[in-house]
Amino acid sequence: MRILAGALLALTLSASAHANDTSAELAAGGLVITKNDAIEMRSEDLFISQDSVRVRYGFLNTSGRDVTIRVAFPMPDLGGPDMFKSDVSVPVDAPANILAFATTADGKPVKTALEQKALADGVDRTAWLVANHIPLAVHQEGASAAIQKLSKAKRDEALKLGLIDDDGEPIWVLRSTYHWMQTFPAGKLVTIQHRYTPSVGATVGTMLGLGRDSDQETAKTYCVDPSIQTTLARTVRDGQGPRYTEHWIKYVLVTGGNWKKPIGDFRLTVDKGAPATLVSFCGDGVRKVAPTRFEMRKTNWRPEKDLSILFLIPYGD
Repeated sequence: MRILAGALLALTLSASAHANDTSAELAAGGLVITKNDAIEMRSEDLFISQDSVRVRYGFLNTSGRDVTIRVAFPMPDLGGPDMFKSDVSVPVDAPANILAFATTADGKPVKTALEQKALADGVDRTAWLVANHIPLAVHQEGASAAIQKLSKAKRDEALKLGLIDDDGEPIWVLRSTYHWMQTFPAGKLVTIQHRYTPSVGATVGTMLGLGRDSDQETAKTYCVDPSIQTTLARTVRDGQGPRYTEHWIKYVLVTGGNWKKPIGDFRLTVDKGAPATLVSFCGDGVRKVAPTRFEMRKTNWRPEKDLSILFLIPYGD
């Protein structure tokens, strides 16, 4: 079903030319465990804005005995051969925690461990990088600087291993996962909360609303309603495109299917930030609950696809 959520307002917008500058978003999501037959996710309350992602889970162990399992939060992959073809939105300048991830269990902070792997062509090359004193944070300048300090023989080896490109730039994929052991007492509801700063992709202008075939894939991905496209088209002047920028957030929902049963009570709240901003995402039963907030609720729900949210922000906002 096609869903839209937006403010259809008459706007006075400052003039600005479109450009092609784009930054890419990193998809993150919720907690992950292996398939588990003991623990039910009774509830998930998910809040998403461009500034913050907050999730509150209610878990119930129905097995009749205490269960301790490893719970993980996978960070988005960083790097790869295409990393230098577009800017990637890294919200926090912390190599080990680019999303400022934090979590609590029953209100108490959880001490997490961090596992990081550097993958090149799908092969774990972490040990090689560590042995050669190269930071794993592929997106940081320190990684490039360390590569340049290697001997020619070592750089040739790195190239052969697929760790760098022909120009000597690092192209491995950094895979980071926070994890901890969590005890779920029999019959007791355990509340786990986490929050992080989302990676928000963006472009300085949108071409939605112009009726071009090339933009229909974007419209399909975010279920952009024709009324939103009409609003965008009304702002076209002097041959320039609509007077809005695009921002995107992706959230991995399908990991919620790893628990014993479907999510008992699921609530998604999307806050678009400003009344003049338009927002669109795919779902059904979405309703406006506040001037900038939209809500979708599900009962006994197992998500089958991830969530993509489009924010359209008027120039000058």
